[in-house]
Amino acid sequence: MEFNTIATCDGIANSGNYSKFVLPSREIIAASIESTIKAYNFDGMVMLSSCDKIIPGMLLATARCDIPTVFLTGGIMKPKYFNDGPLKGKTFVTSDIKEAIGRFKAGKISEEEFFLIESETCCSPGACNMMGTANTMACIVELMGLSLPDCATTSAIGKRREELSKETGKTIVNLVETNITALDLITHKSIENACKVALSFGGSTNMILHMCALSHEIGGTLNHFDFDRLSKSVPLLAKFKPASEYNLTEFHEAGSVKVLTKKLSKLLDLSAINILGESLETYLEKVEVLEHQLIRDLNDPISNEGGIAILKGNLAPDGAIVKQSAVDFKMRRHKGPAKVFEAEEELKDALMSDKIKEE
Repeated sequence: MEFNTIATCDGIANSGNYSKFVLPSREIIAASIESTIKAYNFDGMVMLSSCDKIIPGMLLATARCDIPTVFLTGGIMKPKYFNDGPLKGKTFVTSDIKEAIGRFKAGKISEEEFFLIESETCCSPGACNMMGTANTMACIVELMGLSLPDCATTSAIGKRREELSKETGKTIVNLVETNITALDLITHKSIENACKVALSFGGSTNMILHMCALSHEIGGTLNHFDFDRLSKSVPLLAKFKPASEYNLTEFHEAGSVKVLTKKLSKLLDLSAINILGESLETYLEKVEVLEHQLIRDLNDPISNEGGIAILKGNLAPDGAIVKQSAVDFKMRRHKGPAKVFEAEEELKDALMSDKIKEE
């Protein structure tokens, strides 16, 4: 039996009050899947998911249903390379569109260049090809052993994606036969492993919302301050657009999640198991590490701390989350005047109406 759920896109519903409906959609997704799966007494399920709230919603449902489950994430959109015209020789991904808005308003690119970036960057099916929430969560799903190796960063189109789809079908049948259920894979140790690796590649800050929710689904107490603790012990080994010049296709070519996990293995609990029924230790023994500067070694990190920090102070007594891997080292300490806003909407309006000037 096949059934759908809703799929609200953050990239579209990101204006004013419209954006407030996006996070609650995660709960609707989780509840709709749980109610259908339990009502019809499914033996197993395959989760087809790609977007920011879809993967987390399906993760919550997976934990609640606790039956054999495999994720088949949709894969990434191809980067856009311009062969001619004013952008000849340049490559763009979805995060470049938002940056282009600011560059156009500042007079740094022409109207023609802006139009080309806006209209041609999304050049194939697939998840937005930046290290945002969708791809962070796809990597986390693979890290937790819920999807097949390389599923997270394989292109959404092409022969390998078709092969992964067929292999996923065989895998779910095997899981049902062997009765390896979701909570054999979704454990406190696999959640912490996934958080550590995601911190090592500068994953989205939104993973905190979703991983804390997943932890609580299985009786855990993970909170945002735990990410600060983990980030202080996990080095940054890679980072991607919009935080660096590297895109996710290049990450895939460098070995992707499996290579990064192997390089970080000394900091992980290797007893966690995957949908193939093997431990993380056994799985990583088969992983060949490609020498590539894109994914650093433990002894040669980009930074000694992971991608996220929790700031504390009188402006944010309960903590404020920052993706420190995307913050220039020169900006990490600032002394001087500040423009303070009481709400996110006020800040956004000020930015878009040129009330904040670059000095």
